[in-house]
Amino acid sequence: MSGRTWEPTKRGAKDLNRWLSKGKTVYTLRNVADAYQTYEDAQLYSAHTFDRQSRLTGEWMTGHLSASGLLAQEGKVYEKPPVGVRNIATPGRQYAAPTSQQALDRLHAGDRKKAGSRR
Repeated sequence: MSGRTWEPTKRGAKDLNRWLSKGKTVYTLRNVADAYQTYEDAQLYSAHTFDRQSRLTGEWMTGHLSASGLLAQEGKVYEKPPVGVRNIATPGRQYAAPTSQQALDRLHAGDRKKAGSRR
C-alpha cells in the first residue's frame, strides 16, 4: 500500500493528530471471521472522516472516536484505501441465486422456465 501509515503507539497517535485536518479521511482494515461469514472476503476496509476537534483534548474526532482512540481500537491506520480490498459499506458479492430483479427481467422477457414458478 502506498501512502502513510500510523501504528497504534503514542508516537503514531501524535503523528496522526498532527497530520489530520478537517475533512481528511483515513482507512482501517477489519478481519472477517471465516467461521460465520464463509462467503465474505477475508478483510474489508473502513473509512473514517475527521470532522471536528475535541473541546477537551484538542484531538481530531471521527464520530465518537478521537485519533488516538481509533488507533487503539482498530490498530494500524492508512492514508489511502487498500488496493484490492472491498469497502465494508459496499454490498458484497452474490454467490447463491440470481437477484430478484434478474428473475423479474426474465419473467417480463417471456422466459418463465428460468424465472421460476411461484405455484
